[in-house]
Amino acid sequence: MTNGNGTPEAGQAPQLNVLAQYTKDLSFENPNAPASLQPQGQQPQINIQINVNANNLAEHEFEVVLSVEGKAETAGKVMFSFELAYAGVFRIVNVPQENLHPLVMIECPRLLFPFAREIIATAVRDGGFPPLMLDPVDFVGLYRQNMERQMAAQGQVKPS
Repeated sequence: MTNGNGTPEAGQAPQLNVLAQYTKDLSFENPNAPASLQPQGQQPQINIQINVNANNLAEHEFEVVLSVEGKAETAGKVMFSFELAYAGVFRIVNVPQENLHPLVMIECPRLLFPFAREIIATAVRDGGFPPLMLDPVDFVGLYRQNMERQMAAQGQVKPS
């Protein structure tokens, strides 16, 4: 409910609802199988990259996409690689405008992460490897990093 000028009425509690969750894109590659499935004698080098994007779908609805890419290599050969774009549609109401962006870019991906983690673990296991259990992600740190990068790109100074 708004008071007519688009601002939330006093006393209305902030709400964050998950309307939908879904896999937008999933790719798993096992380019050197079956040789890559043999014991290698050394731990693979695993590189993971995580990004968050959001689109405003309606006045109070946002699509948040958690993108996770990873690659495992040993002795210079790719054992497996994957890309996952896991998304959710969130309804957010009664949240002050200055808190909306951090909420969308921190809390929403935090809610999506356990599901993305399970999809990746299952895909890697189904590829013939032990399940890859991703470590928890510091979405606050990721958000700050991205904001600093954006400010630097715009030539602005980092706030102290």
